Amino acid sequence: MTKIALVTGATSGIGRATARILAKNNYKIIICGRREERLTSLKKELSEFTEIHTLCFDVRDKKAVFESIHSLPEPFSKIDVLINNAGNAHGLDPIQNGNLDDWDAMIDINVKGLLYVSKAIIPQMIERKSGHIINIGSTAGKEVYPNGNVYCATKHAVDALNKSMKMDLNPYGIRVSAIHPGMVETEFSEVRFKGNKDKAATVYKGLTPLQAEDIADIIHFVVSRPPHVNIFDLIVMATAQGSATIVNRSLNA
Repeated sequence: MTKIALVTGATSGIGRATARILAKNNYKIIICGRREERLTSLKKELSEFTEIHTLCFDVRDKKAVFESIHSLPEPFSKIDVLINNAGNAHGLDPIQNGNLDDWDAMIDINVKGLLYVSKAIIPQMIERKSGHIINIGSTAGKEVYPNGNVYCATKHAVDALNKSMKMDLNPYGIRVSAIHPGMVETEFSEVRFKGNKDKAATVYKGLTPLQAEDIADIIHFVVSRPPHVNIFDLIVMATAQGSATIVNRSLNA
């Protein structure tokens, strides 16, 4: 039976790569994001492989989240796999210099947005006693680094929520997994540095970072395990990374 996957943050990076690999592996996909033109383009691309439905909303908007998900047509209404991928980082400042709007954006998207989408979908999984939730965290959810403060706090929250979900949903046979990537070359750093591409490029200088497709491939592996197997907590780093702050930039020299 063809499964249905809902992917948040599907208009770029890990979300887009995940939608692509799942579409090519016989999943029907609900692609979600804020940029309608990108959703339309991705739907056109992936329709070659499977059935695609788009939902345009911002995960920060609680009303829009619930209205959008509850508006799904019957062929897409029973979601088997939820991939909580939408997330962001804004700024890289010491706590005393932090921008309040940046803090709000990270907390609202990385934590509250994940909760809103999960809350909208979990009841149907409980009713069917089946489903799989993939929470995309970060190595920032496993260790704190200088100037990471609020971003690290939000990803620590994702780590805690993943553990709590696994416990709370255990009676219903729902699988819960977290994947915590290290340095992935996507639009992430451009967003963090407010569109400064030159500054963003220095993050990956001198090393081969992870690619969005690397994480998407792992997500596909996790969701394709037999029903009795739950890969619960997975950290993925580039070979050049020793930790969040230890990076070997001489490997590609």
